[in-house]
Amino acid sequence: MLNYFDFPDNVVAFCTTRHGGCSVGNYGSFNINPYCGDSAEAVAANKKELCGLLGVDEERLVLPHQTHQTQVRQIAEDFFSLSDATRTMLLEGVDALMTNVKGICIGVSTADCIPIIIYDAEHEASCVVHAGWRGTVARIVEKALQAMALAYGTSADALKVCIGPGISLDKFEVGDEVYRQFAEAAFPMQSVASMIGEKWHIDLWECNRLQLLGLGVLPENIFVSGICTYTQHTDYFSARRLGVESGRIFTGILMR
Repeated sequence: MLNYFDFPDNVVAFCTTRHGGCSVGNYGSFNINPYCGDSAEAVAANKKELCGLLGVDEERLVLPHQTHQTQVRQIAEDFFSLSDATRTMLLEGVDALMTNVKGICIGVSTADCIPIIIYDAEHEASCVVHAGWRGTVARIVEKALQAMALAYGTSADALKVCIGPGISLDKFEVGDEVYRQFAEAAFPMQSVASMIGEKWHIDLWECNRLQLLGLGVLPENIFVSGICTYTQHTDYFSARRLGVESGRIFTGILMR
């Protein structure tokens, strides 16, 4: 049901798989995302199951409505004293969450896009980033680290980072216009792109890893899961394989 990543004992870092829930069809079976067309009843039941596994109250699991932009939202304790409507508003159009509050789970939803978990042990702070190709071009992971430095005093060389399941270079075929956007954004195309057949393919894992290295994250502290969602679509949701009307992987972190 959950795939756990190697973080310190006081941290639970994970992503969901497609197994163990009650959603059906292309949402089958463990989808907690309420924005992708799944039944509200199934989403609620799956969220309750996930919170039970994590040992957190349902309101302490925070999931934004992502729009492939670069907004980073800080979740402080006073967030939970706000009305439901205000919390929903604050999570609209947000593609990265960060917190230094223990006992809450922050996370993002993906289905081929790249989820990135960031943990700052020195300041006991964490962040989860949704980096699709648009967010990657716009350097959302750089913006997230800058936001953590401003809010918590985070230093890049002290971070531990996991780049979670997403579409691999072999399967991420793009048009010339997408290739040009990466090139114009100064990505080293010889390192992140390959011509396979007659189409360009781009390595989103490497694009984000290079951004992290450029900011000072140590290479030994960056773990790339290597799980291709397109190839392993029976275990992980893939919008390119299943269509956009399908479930989403939830990648999260919980500090205890």
